[in-house]
Amino acid sequence: MELTKGQRKMNAYIHRIATAVPPHDVHRAFVTFAESMLPEGTSRNLFKRMVRMSAIDHRYSFLQPIGDGERYWRDSENLYVLGDFPTTKRRMQAFEKFAPRLAGCALDKLRLSMAERQTITHVIVTCCTGLYAPGLDIDIVNHLGLNPSVERTMIGFMGCYAAINALKSAHHIVRSEPSAKVLLLNLELCSLHLKETQDLEQMLSFLLFADGCAACLVSSEPEGLAIDSFLAITVPETSDLITWRIGEMGFDMQLSGRVPAEIKRSLPDARAVMLRGQDAAAIDLWAVHPGGRTILDAVEQGLELRPEALAWSRDILARFGNMSSATVMFVLEQVLKHAQKGQTGCAMSFGPGITAETMLFHAA
Repeated sequence: MELTKGQRKMNAYIHRIATAVPPHDVHRAFVTFAESMLPEGTSRNLFKRMVRMSAIDHRYSFLQPIGDGERYWRDSENLYVLGDFPTTKRRMQAFEKFAPRLAGCALDKLRLSMAERQTITHVIVTCCTGLYAPGLDIDIVNHLGLNPSVERTMIGFMGCYAAINALKSAHHIVRSEPSAKVLLLNLELCSLHLKETQDLEQMLSFLLFADGCAACLVSSEPEGLAIDSFLAITVPETSDLITWRIGEMGFDMQLSGRVPAEIKRSLPDARAVMLRGQDAAAIDLWAVHPGGRTILDAVEQGLELRPEALAWSRDILARFGNMSSATVMFVLEQVLKHAQKGQTGCAMSFGPGITAETMLFHAA
């Protein structure tokens, strides 16, 4: 039986994305700092090798390094002082100070007219690196002058795949309320959670992460990227490989070196259901969260992708590092700029679980 017009499913569309990072490139300064923390010998030499292999050239933070780059640097906030690293309370104070500024920068780049601002019905925020109340959702409403009765949702502590869950929520909202216009903000200040440590695996995880923010608009207006479907895939017996917990001296991350191998191993079996029976070669556009070079290599090999398929993801990794939940939106921003009508795409992010959150879409 053919569905009537009123019964047909409504598509949701991503039709505007803006991104922002803080002004200070801290990648080289961090490398100098990390080397000074690690003992001379095997650990330091291995760290230097991993720096060369990381495929990261730049990472940004709200902290401004002060120094000549030859010795340990201090930052402009005096947040990280050897022997006196900050408590979680101090880090959250810094989050409350700097997060609204970065959010405002991304929102301003979204270039919403006054008329458009009055049509926004929902605000969704993802963040796993800081919190306060009244929070970023209220700051967004005030910054843009939105209707105070706008519906607000905070998605917290889901890690790198949270943006896909936010898009999933926006998709459901628009399909149930075709007149809805949903504003999404993905903001992370990962540099808040640096530790004073000589643990090599932990220091290697710090080598990846950076600060960043993305804002986007989702509605039923048929332009941009049409959202088709979502699927979450959890790899059995891997829940201890990526963990994120609140500690007394910041949030404590565990990022096992086994993660890329588990992703590579699990993707072939999940490929058919994830792509709804399509061959990976039939997907034109790939927006894979660049959690690290080895993560992208694992996806490329696990799905047998052509080498150029993850070019946008590798470019974002090189220019910005891993900004947790915001990062896949940086990749989707490039997809949105370059997609041609009718092309099909797949977005994918990984996080605790190990879970892969995936989204199929096409260019409207």
